[in-house]
Amino acid sequence: MLNNVNNLKIALHNLGCKVNGYEMDVMAQRLREAGAVIVPFSEQADIYIINTCTVTNIADRKSRQMLHKSKKNNPDSVVVAVGCYVETDTEGVKKDECIDLAIGNNKKAEIVDILNKYLETRAARCGAGEQAAADDKTLGGTSIIDINSTHEYESMFLSELPEHTRAYIKIQDGCNQFCSYCVIPYARGRVRSRDQQEIINEIKGLVQKGCKEVVLTGIHVSSYGSDFENKDVNLISLIEHINEIAGIRRIRLSSLEPRIMTEDNVKRLSMVDKLCPHFHLSLQSGCDSVLKRMNRHYTAEEFRQGVEILRKYFDRPAITTDVIVGFPGETEEEFDECRKFVEDIDFYEMHVFKYSPRKGTVAAGMKDQLTDREKSARSDVLLHLTKTQAENYRNSFIGEKLEILWEDEEEIKGRKYMTGHSDRYVKVAIPSDSPLCIPCVTGEITSVVPTGFLNSDTLLI
Repeated sequence: MLNNVNNLKIALHNLGCKVNGYEMDVMAQRLREAGAVIVPFSEQADIYIINTCTVTNIADRKSRQMLHKSKKNNPDSVVVAVGCYVETDTEGVKKDECIDLAIGNNKKAEIVDILNKYLETRAARCGAGEQAAADDKTLGGTSIIDINSTHEYESMFLSELPEHTRAYIKIQDGCNQFCSYCVIPYARGRVRSRDQQEIINEIKGLVQKGCKEVVLTGIHVSSYGSDFENKDVNLISLIEHINEIAGIRRIRLSSLEPRIMTEDNVKRLSMVDKLCPHFHLSLQSGCDSVLKRMNRHYTAEEFRQGVEILRKYFDRPAITTDVIVGFPGETEEEFDECRKFVEDIDFYEMHVFKYSPRKGTVAAGMKDQLTDREKSARSDVLLHLTKTQAENYRNSFIGEKLEILWEDEEEIKGRKYMTGHSDRYVKVAIPSDSPLCIPCVTGEITSVVPTGFLNSDTLLI
């Protein structure tokens, strides 16, 4: 009976957001450092680790499916459930016979120690002729904490570059907003910010590995620093410090609250020369009455003002957003108000979601739940609108010089292309046999001239 991860084959599968992705990268890194052999999920492994998601009921179901698939791949394996689903359905996890070990949020950094202790304890019990209890998901030590009572940020440090040139950097965890449709505050706990110097040190290390672009991510990025005693440390000041790091060419932001786009903040951001003019402002609805039911803490007009300030200080900023259609009680008039609002704002792209009741949230118990047919019809309207707006935005750059950070080679319509993005996150492709592809090997940025569309979301050089 093996009692540590050294030389064990471990397969990992990640579900959910970019924060989960960052945490999975760190877990994989620590397991490799401990001697584990990371194998594709499709291969038979000794241990399967599923980094779960719980943002919707469907996410819960996908998490369970992957956990069950893991045990089916190898009935003798150790199946580990990690993350948000563990926090929101702890009892269900304990009862699931396919799950051998459960690790909650704020314990992912201890993945190696927890696994080793589990394996050692299991080996000792089996050696003594005992059987480990089927429901003992924390065998060898407690690995699920009360996430809603902790105020400590779990320190994780990425020293390997997962992608060719871009790295996602987690800067905070948790959320204090409690939107009526969202379960994430219960899965991730309260706002906890990462030490600024630790973030700087991580980025400096990744630069040495070839990183040229960082994407600052978290559960509620706009709240970075709000839990610090030193109120001079906040998201804007962090960005300014990162801008001083030699070797970083781009700083990109993940989802932001619209209220952070004040005149003073945007003016400071406009002076950060490495900041990408790409802002994802989470809207959810363009109708004030729906926003109020959602417990969003702004009005449509306040959102509009934030967009106007961005467009005042940045040239053609790429402004993207999320919109939920079919929220409980949403009338035709409310949806039409939302449609007119997003049409008027003219986003680069909208991510359109059909409202899905999430067990345990306020919205799930609201009256006047809409039918799937109603939600689909409204979704189709906004999807058609965003397709047109996105094409118009990308089309506005045809014939202009853009700086592209080349990232990957992919096959499009039977031909190989190098693909990358501009600072405004416009995707561009160039034939792999083009002389301009020489810099792609090193990830350098090259000035290029897009000439037209290659497919629905990519400009062709």
